[in-house]
Amino acid sequence: MASAVLLIVLVLAGGGYFYYQYTQSQNSKNNPSASAQDEVKKLVAEVGKLIELPQGEDPTVATVTDIGKLKDQPFFQKAKNGDKVLIYSGARKAILYDPVAKKVIDIAPLNIGTGSAQIASSSSSLKPSVKPSPKPSPKP
Repeated sequence: MASAVLLIVLVLAGGGYFYYQYTQSQNSKNNPSASAQDEVKKLVAEVGKLIELPQGEDPTVATVTDIGKLKDQPFFQKAKNGDKVLIYSGARKAILYDPVAKKVIDIAPLNIGTGSAQIASSSSSLKPSVKPSPKPSPKP
């Protein structure tokens, strides 16, 4: 009798877990920008534990996808595929972060609007993530 009750409890707990996972995946699928914004927030929180980040600005985040195309740029000398670049255009900073090792690899000034932009010249090797948008105003 006790084993039957235990079996029922385990089946219900397992069902609840998989239902929760299913609803989370559906929410991510239905609202991919919210999922990307959550990823950016988590990344900023991780990097913010290591260094002081510019305030009052949300970064644009890109992922290094083809390091071979970026190796000639000094900023990417120690980068590898999968590393993240946080681009703060207002503060004119670019931060190279390794999410696996949880280390800041490099920080460089960002030259925007010049012919010598350090990390914008090989954009085909970076995969941009969604930049967090301002919070929407409440609907009346």
